[in-house]
Amino acid sequence: MNVASLLDRAKAHGVMIATAESCTGGMVAAALTDIPGSSAVVDRGFVTYTNEAKQQMLGVRPETLDAYGAVSEEVAQEMAQGALRNSNAQLTVSITGIAGPGGSEFKPEGRVCFGLAVDGHTTTTQTVEFGPLGRDKVRLAARDHALDLLSRGLSSIA
Repeated sequence: MNVASLLDRAKAHGVMIATAESCTGGMVAAALTDIPGSSAVVDRGFVTYTNEAKQQMLGVRPETLDAYGAVSEEVAQEMAQGALRNSNAQLTVSITGIAGPGGSEFKPEGRVCFGLAVDGHTTTTQTVEFGPLGRDKVRLAARDHALDLLSRGLSSIA
C-alpha cells in the first residue's frame, strides 16, 4: 500500500480521513501522518483501547459491548460510525482485535475486526484471522489491512 498515493487521491477529491483504533494503538494514524502534507487529509485519530474509551469517544453502546464483546464486527461498525460522527472526515476505518499474546477458543490471537465508514454509504465490516503471528506482526498486518481498506473506501467516493 502506497500511503502517499492514498493521501494524494484523498486530497484531490477533498476527502478527510479519521481512524478509530484499539489493538493498533494509533499505528494507522501514524502511518498516515508520517507523510509530509498529510494534515490536508488526516482529520484525527481516536485511540480507544478500553471499552470505556470506545463508549466515551466514539459512542459505542454498552449493550453492543455486552452482547458481542470488544472484538466483534458490531463494535468495529459502531467505532467507524462514531469516528465519522465525531470528526470532520468523510472516510473512517476502525480496528479492534486480539494482537496477543493470548486470546481464547472463541476469540483467538490474531483475530481482528475492521469497520469502514464512508459518508453517505452503508458501513461495512469484516473479520480477518491473521493467526498467532505474535503481537508485533498482527499489529503491522492490521495496520496494513486498514490502509488498504481506506484505499478501497476512497475508490467508492472518488
